[in-house]
Amino acid sequence: MDSVRFGRALGIGARLAAKTLVTAVDAATAPNPSGAGKAPGAGAATASSDRSRAEESGARLGEKTARTTAQVVETGKGLKRGGRRFGEAVWGPFVKLSGQLWLELTGVFFGIFAAFAASSAWKMRGDLHETAANHDAHGHLLLTAAMAGVFGYFCVSSFVKANRRGKRS
Repeated sequence: MDSVRFGRALGIGARLAAKTLVTAVDAATAPNPSGAGKAPGAGAATASSDRSRAEESGARLGEKTARTTAQVVETGKGLKRGGRRFGEAVWGPFVKLSGQLWLELTGVFFGIFAAFAASSAWKMRGDLHETAANHDAHGHLLLTAAMAGVFGYFCVSSFVKANRRGKRS
């Protein structure tokens, strides 16, 4: 795993999460614009003008509420997106590395089995030519040699897959 790529991926997720968090804090600490100074009332205002002002104030409050709600939803989406990218940046290399390690570990075990089978086949090499006296020994030799070949193939293919997985980006 390339440490520069890992750091870059981790940095992108962390920066996006931090940016979203800063935006959310700014939105939460911003002063309330609807509570800002009210226009001074002119002496005797009629009931209809009070009603129209209340409707305008209600409309402005509704627009402000809609904007704030949209901003909170967008901030939540950004936070989820940043968290997901952070998780991918952290767990992606871990999953890749653990998969490669698992392939290498299974390759070692297959290699151990292949070595034992090859050792047994080498000990029985005198039974290569089948005669009436050593029919069973000849069968054991062929079976042991086949087992060594199969486990040897599994060992090599497991290491090849691990190597390919390690080179993949």
